[in-house]
Amino acid sequence: METLADGDMMFEKLLPSAQSLILVTIAFLLSSIYYLVQTESQKKALRQNFSTWLLRIPRRRRSSTSKTPPRSLTPDKKVSDNTPPTQNYKDTFPPSPRGNLPIWTKSWKSIWASLKRFDVDDGYQEYLQKHLIPWEADYRKCDASTYTPMEISIGEVKALGDFPDYSKLSGVPLPEAYKEFEIEKAIPRPYRPFRWAYHQTMSLGQMEPDWWLELENSYTDRIAERKGLFDKYGKLVLNYLPGSELGCKEIMENALQFYCARYPQYFSLTHSKSKGYVFHNRILKNETIIKDMHPLHVLLENVPEDFAVMLRNPADGKYYFRAGLLCSSLGWNVDTKLGMQLKDIHSPIPDYSNIQLSMDRWFSRLSADRPIQRGSWGLEIDKPLFMPPGDPHEKHREVQHPDLDLSRIHLRVDWQTLRRLPLSGAIIFNFKALFTPIEEFRDEPYIPALVAKLLKEGKRSIMEYKNTWHVEHVALPALEKWAEEQEENGMVQRDWDVRTLEESPWFPGWKEKWHRQQGF
Repeated sequence: METLADGDMMFEKLLPSAQSLILVTIAFLLSSIYYLVQTESQKKALRQNFSTWLLRIPRRRRSSTSKTPPRSLTPDKKVSDNTPPTQNYKDTFPPSPRGNLPIWTKSWKSIWASLKRFDVDDGYQEYLQKHLIPWEADYRKCDASTYTPMEISIGEVKALGDFPDYSKLSGVPLPEAYKEFEIEKAIPRPYRPFRWAYHQTMSLGQMEPDWWLELENSYTDRIAERKGLFDKYGKLVLNYLPGSELGCKEIMENALQFYCARYPQYFSLTHSKSKGYVFHNRILKNETIIKDMHPLHVLLENVPEDFAVMLRNPADGKYYFRAGLLCSSLGWNVDTKLGMQLKDIHSPIPDYSNIQLSMDRWFSRLSADRPIQRGSWGLEIDKPLFMPPGDPHEKHREVQHPDLDLSRIHLRVDWQTLRRLPLSGAIIFNFKALFTPIEEFRDEPYIPALVAKLLKEGKRSIMEYKNTWHVEHVALPALEKWAEEQEENGMVQRDWDVRTLEESPWFPGWKEKWHRQQGF
C-alpha cells in the first residue's frame, strides 16, 4: 500500500518535470503571442529563419566505444572536404555549445532577445555578425544582447557568474582525483615526442583530460622562478590587450577547477560574501583572493605553465594573440608576439607555409569538446627556462664548447595543449617546459638510435631551428654508443628500421621506469 511518505517522494520526483513543463508552456505562449502580432511577410521570414535555426541546434556526439585515442588528428592529412580554400573566415564560426547552457541562465530578457533574433531577413550568420561583441570591448561593459562567437549572449555569460561548471559547458570532463599523488616525489611523465621520417606537421593527438596540467616536485621552485621573471621583465612575460577579459577569466577558472578536482589534497576553492572566491594552495601554504587580481596574475601565483589567449577577430575570422603569460619562451617573448595573427607568430618556423591553410582552417572549426596535445623538443645546455632575444645564454648556441660535459646536455620538451573555451570562443595555447638529462636515454629502448638519426639526417632547416648543433659534438657519439649497447644486450633488435615508435610520445616500458623513479 502506498503511504503518505511515498506520495510525498513521488511528488518531489515530479517537481523538476512540472517546473520544466511550466517553463516550456510560458515560452510557447510568449512565442505564440509574438507570432500572432507579426505581418504576413514577417511571419514568412520567421518560419524560414526558425527552420534554419532548427538545423543549427547542437547535437551531442555519440560516445566512442574505443579506449585508445587515434594516433594523430593532424589536419594536414588529406581528408574529404569540399570547402574551397579561403583566406577569409569572417563567416565561419566555431561549433556552438549553446545546448550545454543550463536553463536558469536564460533571463526573460534573454529569452525575449532569442525570440526576436528569428525576426530577421538577413539570415542567421548576418544576425550574429551584427551582434558580435566588439573586438576590443570588455564583456563586462557590453549589452546583454551582445554575442560571443560561440553564440552565447553576454547576458547568459553574466548569468553563469564566476566559476561555472566548465566540464558541462565544454563537454570536457573534469579529471579523476589523484589522491595518492605526493608532490615531493612527483616527476613529469617522460615525454619523448621524436618522429621519423621527420617533416613539419601539426602532429596533434587527443588531450588526456586527467593530464592537462601536471605537477612535479619542482613546483614551489618553479613558481618562485616565474614570479622572479615577471619582477624582472614585466610585460615581456605577462601582458594583455583590450577585449581579452573574458578569455583570461575563463582560462584561469578552468585551471583552478582542474587543480581542485585533480589534486583535492592540495587545492580548494571557497566563497564568502566578504572575499568572494578564494583559492587555497596547501603546497605554497597561502590563499589567493580571486577578485583582487587579474586572472593571469592568479595563474602566475599558482600554475607553473604558460598560457597564450588567441581570439577571433570579427573582421576576418582569424585568430590573434591577445593576452599571454609566457615565462618559458626561447628567443621570443610576449612583447614580440602580442597582437599578431597566427601565421605571423609562426613565420620563423621552417616550412610553416606548407601547413598555414590547414592551421587557419583547423582553428576556425575547433570545438570546445575536442582539446588536443602535442610536443616539441630541443637539446639545451643546462636548463634555460626563459631566453629573450639577446640573453647571454644564446651565446652557447654559437659555439661547440670542446670541454662540454655530457651531464650538462638536457632534452627540453615543451608539452603543449590547445583547447577552445566554451564562452568566449578563445583558443588557449598552453605549454610547460620539461627538462631531462639525455643520459636518461641510455636505458630507454630505441630512443638513442631515433634521436641520433634525427641529428644526422633530419632536414637541416628544421634542425637549425631547433638549435641542436651546439651540443651535437658531445651528444651524438654518446647516442650512437648507447644505441649499439641496446642492440648488443638485446634491449632492441639488431638493425631495426628506425621509425616513430608505436608508443610515441613515450617508449616501451616508460611507465615502469616512471613509477620506479618515484618510488612506487
